Amino acid sequence: MDIAIVGAGAATVALLDTLAATAAQPGDLTVFEPSAHPWRGRPYGPDLDTVLVNAPPALMSIRHHDRGHYAAWLGERAPAHLDGLLGQPLVPRALYGHYLRHTAETALAALRERGWHVRVHAARVTAMAASADRLRLRAEDGHVHQADHVALCVGAGTPHDHYGLGAAPGFVADPYPLARTLEQVPAESSVAVIGSGLTAVDVVVSLAARGHTGPIRLVSRSGLLPHVWQRPLDHRPRHLTAERVSALHRENGAVTLDDLIQLLRAELDQAGEDFDDFAADLLAARTEEPGRRLRRQLAAVDDPAIGRRVLQETAHALGPYAWRLLPEPDRGRLRRHFRLAASLASPMVPVNARVLMELLESGQLTVAAGVREIEAAHGRFRLRCDDGTQSADVVVNAANPSPQAVPHAAAQLVASLLAEDLAAPHPAGGLVPADPRLHVVGDLAGGGPFITSGILGVAAQAARTAQAVLTARAG
Repeated sequence: MDIAIVGAGAATVALLDTLAATAAQPGDLTVFEPSAHPWRGRPYGPDLDTVLVNAPPALMSIRHHDRGHYAAWLGERAPAHLDGLLGQPLVPRALYGHYLRHTAETALAALRERGWHVRVHAARVTAMAASADRLRLRAEDGHVHQADHVALCVGAGTPHDHYGLGAAPGFVADPYPLARTLEQVPAESSVAVIGSGLTAVDVVVSLAARGHTGPIRLVSRSGLLPHVWQRPLDHRPRHLTAERVSALHRENGAVTLDDLIQLLRAELDQAGEDFDDFAADLLAARTEEPGRRLRRQLAAVDDPAIGRRVLQETAHALGPYAWRLLPEPDRGRLRRHFRLAASLASPMVPVNARVLMELLESGQLTVAAGVREIEAAHGRFRLRCDDGTQSADVVVNAANPSPQAVPHAAAQLVASLLAEDLAAPHPAGGLVPADPRLHVVGDLAGGGPFITSGILGVAAQAARTAQAVLTARAG
């Protein structure tokens, strides 16, 4: 069997790790990746040390069904990166990239030892076609490769220029790597950051670490900051679990959003917490002043209440599985709460929240909702938000791409897949393979969760893909 993998980020690392553990017979494996830093993907390449992994180690293991794999790799490195507020090691994302690279290289070595022929081809795949027995890939350097199975692991989408600022001087279209882009930002300049999610937090924290003295303004439609991680507790859900969700599916033939809410309600009832109060507090995030809410959440890092912890844990560990079982109307209900759900499922780490709080209290940082227009004018930028019109010297585009968006670098390949009828667009975004020999792993997978997949979800997808490929081979 000849397997081709397009892309070499976290999804590919998870796929290689599973293949190395489960493939009984040797074969040929080719990975196509033009980057100088394979295995890291866009998020985990070399960058500033202020750009941190945004989740505790238990949620960052790339090995499916081994939640301790990443923590074990950290080993003696962990104490040097301990976040005193969270009680967990929070490393620079570039160091997490080393973990991904180590895992990939270990898997490749294991495959080679078992007789696999493995190569990494440093070129982007731009087209694909099908014949009766194989898939044919064409790379941008003219290389043509034939494979029995192809896994598309091209990562998440890239930021969209919602306001048409294009090549305007002072506009940063894509903030990463911040080590490069922030060099262009004068320390005394006024900066507007489009977005208020984790990417925006990275920008603000990194500007502060570089000694930026000018005003910083977060501008977005919602003005909603991410929630703040709480210190993990030794609590295992008893109701909102994969086993209970699977049982509901077997008994009823479906799992509804109301079923999941009832499981969460039972979880909180057992802990002596009021579900209705918890839900009201979550919904209040849409209207509560950002600084006040941030201050409350920082003060609650050690709060023993389990509500947010259970939701955040299950969003990563159970969410991708539960999403596949939900009927489409219920998926639509969740999509209408996208910004709030993303804020809850992708919180910021307390050390970054504290930096934001200090900047808000000093007045250097402000948060504006209801951004309507941003335009370049006379060498600067004019911004219209709900609170009036402001100006800025620099605009940094930190708006997160839509889930299941096509990355710019993969646009030509995706167009080819659609033209050849090898894949079809999913109504909610992403791709659905139309050929059983093609597999999509990661955020581009159509029908996937309505928020960007976390590492645990990507690892689970990769494990299913490896199993599907090996099962097809055995058949």
